[in-house]
Order: sequence, then C-alpha cells, then structure tokens
Amino acid sequence: MRFDTRVVHIGQEPAAGTGAVVPPIHVAATYERRVQDPLRYFYARGEQPTREDLERCLASLEGVRYASVYASGQAAGMTALSVLAPGQTVLASDDVYGGTHALFSLLSGYGIRVRQADLADPAVRDAAFAEALADAPVGSGLGAVWVETPSNPMLKVTDIAAVSRLAHAAGAVVIVDNTFASPALQQPLAHGADVSLYSTTKFIAGHLDAVGGALVTDDERLHRRYLGYRTIAGNVPGGFDCFLVHRGLKTLSLRTRRQVDNARAIVAALREEPMVGALYYPGLPDHPQRDLIGRQMSGPGSMISFEYLGDPRKLMERLQIFTCAVSLGAVQSLVECPATMTHWSVPEDERLRLGITDNLIRLSAGIEDPADLVADLLAAVRAEDGAR
Repeated sequence: MRFDTRVVHIGQEPAAGTGAVVPPIHVAATYERRVQDPLRYFYARGEQPTREDLERCLASLEGVRYASVYASGQAAGMTALSVLAPGQTVLASDDVYGGTHALFSLLSGYGIRVRQADLADPAVRDAAFAEALADAPVGSGLGAVWVETPSNPMLKVTDIAAVSRLAHAAGAVVIVDNTFASPALQQPLAHGADVSLYSTTKFIAGHLDAVGGALVTDDERLHRRYLGYRTIAGNVPGGFDCFLVHRGLKTLSLRTRRQVDNARAIVAALREEPMVGALYYPGLPDHPQRDLIGRQMSGPGSMISFEYLGDPRKLMERLQIFTCAVSLGAVQSLVECPATMTHWSVPEDERLRLGITDNLIRLSAGIEDPADLVADLLAAVRAEDGAR
C-alpha cells in the first residue's frame, strides 16, 4: 500500500466480532487475566489497544516496524533522551522549539551536556562535531545528535543524511524532530536518522483537540528501551486522545497539500509588501538550500516566519481569520510572536543571536480559502503602514 492508503487503513481495520468500520475506543485502565493466560494486556499504563492501533499506523507511514506514542511531544522528547548516560554529550540544532530548549536545560541535572550549533551550515556542523568529540569526557562520548528540520521558528533546513553519517561514525543516535514537516513531507529514517520525533498535537492530529507525541524507529533495542521508560514514567496518552489523533491522521495528506498551497500564496503576497522585512520559508524560489530541500522533502511545508517592520502586537490584533495562538499544523491558520510566546523562555541574547527578534512573526497556514487568508494578512500588514 502507498502512503495515502496506509494513512487511512493501517490500524483501522474493521473490528473483529462486530465488523464496525471504526474500531472501538478502549478506555479500560486494567484487564481481566486468568493465571493460565499468556500476558497480553495487563494494565493500560503499559499496553492499550487504541494506542497500539495508532502506533502501527505511524510506523507504517515511515515504512518501519516500531512507533510509540506519548502524552505530549515534550514527553516523547524526554523519552528519546532517556537512553543517555551521565557524562555523555548531546549535539543539537541551535534553532529549536522553546520547549525543547527548556528540555535541554534539564539534562545537566542528569550529568548530560548539551552543545548547540547551526547544524544547517555544513562548515559549522563539521566543526561542531569535531569540537563535541574532542571535548567529550574520556569513556563517555557523543550520545545523541538532535536535529530539528525545518527548525522553529527560523525554518533552517539541515541535511539529515550528512548529519547521520557523522553521528553514526561517532556512535551517536540521530533524533530528528520532524514536527514541522510531518511524515507526509519528510521521512527522516529514509535519510539515515535513527528516530523520528513528533508532537502529534500538530500536523498529525491537525485539529487542535488532542495533545500527544510519538517516536518512530526501526531500531528494536531503542524501541524496547523507550517502551520500558514510558511504562515506568507513566507518560502515556489515554485511549480517547489516541482515537482523536488517529482520526485526524487519516486526512494528513489532504490537509498538507492544501496547507502548502496556502503557504505559497501567502509567501508570494508577503514578498511584495514594504512592511515585511526578512522572509523565511523553505519554498522560496531563491532559497540557498533549494537542492537539499528538493532531495529531502516532498514539499516546503506550511510554516512561514517573517520580520514585521511595525508593531507585532497591533498586527496580530488586526487579524480576523488568523488566530493568535501557539501551536501549529492545524486546519485553522495561526499566528504568533515567538519572542513573547513559544520562545519566551529562551534567554534574550540567545534569541537575538538566532534572529528571533521581537518583530519576528510566525504563521501556520491552515486549510481556509487562500484568497481570504491573503486578504486578511495584507489588510493587517498595510494598516500600520497607512497610519504612518
């Protein structure tokens, strides 16, 4: 089966016994078990049928054997890093989600060091690997490489295959946060990564009504360690959340195509506006990484960032269709100011170094009519220019 067929059918087979074409939502916390029975379902913190249906589908979308889902993207991230040992180093993209930055700050309490660098720049990337290996304590070394591509919010694109070669030569696990692209546009495991990480809250669920996370891998050892950590830590999603994520997942391809088309229309309009400064979007025709994006992604995505040369608060207040809110990847179009919203916890000097100024705006294109989105955005952008 091809991607668009798997996304509808895997893990959604008609229910045994009734033939119901929508499998039942399992909400039981515990399961009856006779002593002589083989251990299959025991307690929902460990095993859960609705959760497993979603996991089978997510694994199939990247053509691998394993996926595990979690109560949030943050929980998935913490689980991905749980396999590291004190003394090891994580080399990570410098431009990452604010919550990921906060997650990294916790690792020092476990004796794990995090080094961040612009892994999207080949020269910086190669130097960062050399420095991380040189500085690693004797007997420890590089434990993991964390790549976010496209990155949040500057939309940097990192060469997954090149990073994976360097990381594997050093014995490190490669974790790619693929939230911004989703498996519909990018499949990191096909480019050499060991783990694809998702906040399923975003494009995968797509409707802003369920919170979740996922780790997808073909490495049985890693998968078993993740399941063990999840069971002990208890960071599991309930059956109803898994049902909502899986229901949204069925339309991932359809939503993605419309969102990409809408993003292209928005970018074309913004490029002509004098109140718009720097514009960040992987689909720009003059993007310096155009060849890499074409090899690695099947589309440029629907996330856009740009510098607004007016007051960002007034801009967001004027918008009627775009909703000012954190999150992304939904059927609704969203707008936010990273410096004061998703990335507020990142130290100011670090934000400014990355280009996350107080005037940076991040858009998530939804599935509305593109003419309405463009009109709404341009009216808001031009209002302040006309008031000058």
